[in-house]
Amino acid sequence: MIIGNWKCNGSNEMIVSWCADYDRELNGNDAYVAVAPPSIYFSKFNSENKLSNIVGWGAQDVDHLDGSRTGAISVDMLVDTECGFSIIGHSERRQIFNEDNSLIREKLKSLNKRIMTILCIGEAKEENDKGITKDVLKDQLEIVNGLELDTEFTVAYEPVWAIGSGLTPEPKDINEIHKYIKDVVQSNSENNLSPKVLYGGSVTDKNAESFFKEEFVDGALIGGASLDGSTYAKIVNIFNGIDK
Repeated sequence: MIIGNWKCNGSNEMIVSWCADYDRELNGNDAYVAVAPPSIYFSKFNSENKLSNIVGWGAQDVDHLDGSRTGAISVDMLVDTECGFSIIGHSERRQIFNEDNSLIREKLKSLNKRIMTILCIGEAKEENDKGITKDVLKDQLEIVNGLELDTEFTVAYEPVWAIGSGLTPEPKDINEIHKYIKDVVQSNSENNLSPKVLYGGSVTDKNAESFFKEEFVDGALIGGASLDGSTYAKIVNIFNGIDK
């Protein structure tokens, strides 16, 4: 599974050229591949997407309620747009918008069994330096406790210190963390689900292969490198070339 998060980037012109560049570079695809453009561009991307080999698209975030919540987008609205997934819990939502576990759990419950959820978790640099990464992740994963999760529920491990920095953990360390995440979710979810776990944080076409070769890495959530259609297709090509 390869997911691109465009964050607050995009334009009509960019979407047209992106799809053309992606199609030109792609060597065929057997994986679930998608992007999360800004919601204002859902319609434009969907129309251009019909001409490309992207197989999914979704939202960067969602609100767990509807009604008097100016600027919010509800799960029902995403369902109406035939949205394929929603990211929740991204570190930028946690840091900039002060989202906590309680709110993110409500978002998960509202999406669960309706739209595929991609839950982002990750530790800060000082937490990594202190050797408490697993403790931080276990705390963030408490939102799944006691829930019967949809079988498509997915976790994206994104070390906060790796996002946009060009720095990444060693592939073997990522693999160990991914196994830990699978174990925690399986142990604490009502239906003992072992989820797919994606890696995110400075993934490029230059380092993607080293991550994808690891046993417990099920794909990637890609930020900056997903903004270029050609580069994104190269990463998809690499993922499809890994025999797992």
